[in-house]
Amino acid sequence: MKLLLLNPNTSAAVTDLMTGVGLRAAAPGTEIVPCTARRGVPYISTRTEAQIGGAIALELLAEQQGKVDAAIIAAFGDPGLFAARETFDIPVIGLAEAAMLTACMAGRRFAIVTFAQALGPWYEECVRDHGLRERCAGIRTLETPFQAISEVGTEKEDVLVELARRAVVEDEADVLIFAGAPLSGLAERVAERIPVPVVDQVVAAVKQAEALVALRLRKATAGTFRRPAAKPTIGLAGALAARLEHRDS
Repeated sequence: MKLLLLNPNTSAAVTDLMTGVGLRAAAPGTEIVPCTARRGVPYISTRTEAQIGGAIALELLAEQQGKVDAAIIAAFGDPGLFAARETFDIPVIGLAEAAMLTACMAGRRFAIVTFAQALGPWYEECVRDHGLRERCAGIRTLETPFQAISEVGTEKEDVLVELARRAVVEDEADVLIFAGAPLSGLAERVAERIPVPVVDQVVAAVKQAEALVALRLRKATAGTFRRPAAKPTIGLAGALAARLEHRDS
């Protein structure tokens, strides 16, 4: 089984971090195929950046379809996720949806802790878009700057743990999610310091991707996630244009 780990940000160090976490979680025989955006921003933190990252994710998926069994859009907030499910035949999993759905199986309400205030509004909308607003106890964010995006989980570990503990006590969270690709692997290090289950976003996405491949669910030919009808395009990346124009089948 080949799982595409698609980072729609430009930080290769963050891709490497997530790949390491994914490999430790993957079942024997599962291969993680890392892929980093060739243009864009180092990390997505705004709606504008999410729109850009989502379009880039579609381009990269178009290049990789046929080479992998499933894909993970490896940015919490899931930029481009619904469009990817509509457009491509393979299972496509988002970090946020995978982490939140997994958390819902471990407790009544989950809390999200992340590394930048700017992420708060986008994550709130992500929770809403996935229909999980009532299951979310709250979103807590760091208020202090960090040195390097790929090291924020280590640099701010103690502060993030304290935010998680406050979410458990003050927000009555039953499960905790450290959100944002740079925080991948943090759950494994600090789980014993937090009195509720802690879900790692990459681990959840890898295990759910493996499950969806094993289930062999067919691509919809009706409903809102069926493949759109062919349409001419101008100026799009070659592989994506071919997919939208039905020249790839």
